[in-house]
Amino acid sequence: MYDQFKELDTKELKFADTIFVRDIETRVFQAIVIKCLAEIDGVALLEGNLLDNLLGREGNERIKGIHVEQDSKNHSVSIKVEVNIAHGISIPEKAEEIQTRIAAEVCKLTGLHVSVVHVVFKALISDEPLEKFIEKEIEEEEFNSEEF
Repeated sequence: MYDQFKELDTKELKFADTIFVRDIETRVFQAIVIKCLAEIDGVALLEGNLLDNLLGREGNERIKGIHVEQDSKNHSVSIKVEVNIAHGISIPEKAEEIQTRIAAEVCKLTGLHVSVVHVVFKALISDEPLEKFIEKEIEEEEFNSEEF
């Protein structure tokens, strides 16, 4: 009985390593980022433009301001988020909060390493429209110049 196994080639018993592939669509990352931003006070994601509304793009296809690049070799992802911030909030502190939350949540839910979270602050959100603020500034300057 032992003689039968001597003739057996061990190469026949070795199997190729199993390769597991996991693809995660950009929409998944966008949904995770939106959920994180919804939990953070004082920031808002950029809104879709007129063209998006005319073309009827809805949901995740219409998301503007979240750009994702995946590196499958290193199992990592880099995320760029463009947001508006409320007036009076410290930008460095808010940037750190956004980056920390997004990195932790993406890592936890996808198992991928987050190599970069780039936050771009595009505009200030104020209680008053910007035009009214500018008008007030102009009126104050005119009033001050009339005194002299």
